[in-house]
Amino acid sequence: MPKISKKGLHMPASPIRKLTPFADKAKLDGKKVYHLNIGQPDIETPEGMLNAIKNIDFKVWAYTASEGTLVYRKKLTEYYNKLGYNITPDNILVTTGGSEAITIAMMTCLDPGDEVIIPEPFYANYNGFACQSDIVVKPILSYIENGFALPPISEFEKLITERTKAIIICNPNNPTGYLYSKEELDELKELALKHDLYIFSDEAYREFCYDGRSFISPMHLDGLEQNVVVMDTVSKRYSACGARLGCLITKNKEIWNAGLKFAQARLSPGMVEQIAGAAAVDTPDSYFEAVNKEYTHRRDTLASALNKMEGVFCPNPGGAFYVVAQLPIDNADKFCQWMLETFSYNNQTVMMAPATGFYSTPGAGQNEVRMAYVLNNDDLEKAMTCLNEALKVYPGRVVEAESKKAKAESF
Repeated sequence: MPKISKKGLHMPASPIRKLTPFADKAKLDGKKVYHLNIGQPDIETPEGMLNAIKNIDFKVWAYTASEGTLVYRKKLTEYYNKLGYNITPDNILVTTGGSEAITIAMMTCLDPGDEVIIPEPFYANYNGFACQSDIVVKPILSYIENGFALPPISEFEKLITERTKAIIICNPNNPTGYLYSKEELDELKELALKHDLYIFSDEAYREFCYDGRSFISPMHLDGLEQNVVVMDTVSKRYSACGARLGCLITKNKEIWNAGLKFAQARLSPGMVEQIAGAAAVDTPDSYFEAVNKEYTHRRDTLASALNKMEGVFCPNPGGAFYVVAQLPIDNADKFCQWMLETFSYNNQTVMMAPATGFYSTPGAGQNEVRMAYVLNNDDLEKAMTCLNEALKVYPGRVVEAESKKAKAESF
């Protein structure tokens, strides 16, 4: 029998989805499963976006331009220039989800064997995208004790080699919820200019910043115009994950021109999605204000409940809709599977993502899980009650975690 490729063998499984068979089995057994494993918002998609689809009137469902329709790119320009990006439609490539924006950026800017530095834990699919492109991920650890702040620039310097070509940041961060400051981005700017590096800025959660804190993009930093590639998506800000509509933004024309060739190779982004995306730009500010208020409430509910549990520590995130929590457990993968396969409380259980899959460093994140606060507040409270009861009886509970929590809280 023919064998699959080495790349297929080495392609990592998603920590977000790999436990789905166990969740499905739990449901067949009659358990209620609270899905905190995946960033699928339950917030309603803006009405204008849905109405645009309902009112479509065309006779031929045709290809669009490989770079995206001009109508949609003009509307996107309105959105980004309102944020101070100072771009034109010719700076935008429309992509099939944010995922394609990331893969096109990698393939355009890096050769096989080139290295990209990523603070970890990081969005798990970066590992998969790098595998697809034969790129080497050089992880740099951030730590739960200080809320997963950007590691010192001196630590970045230690990793830079002649093959280093780029740094990826996700801001606000998935999976940690950390919101990078202007000072941290200024330090990255100086590093990128010193070593002539690209900065890939994953901004899927731009609209989700809490406690009055502001979002800063590398696009806002003078002098970085030729180094920055923004990767974005409508999935989160408009609660439209199924649209699979994203974009790549750069002021570097060499990147744009080369990226267009990759976009041409996959033909074009969808027509219907772009019609909906154009309408989405006119979503009123009141929509985002209400969403922000709701997610702030959910964050507070989840973080507070976690930190009240014995042996658990969870930093309070400044953005996105995720937390990474440290639990008194021996192995996150084993614990998350045990929750679905063995445990139930009042016939309920919780699905989480083991944090090991958000690290590239072997052995990192063994006692951490990522949770997405995308459920309503009542369900979050029930899920936390269930988790608390599970930790009391989990066979692999680790007592030493109690002291780790005290250390983190005093940091």
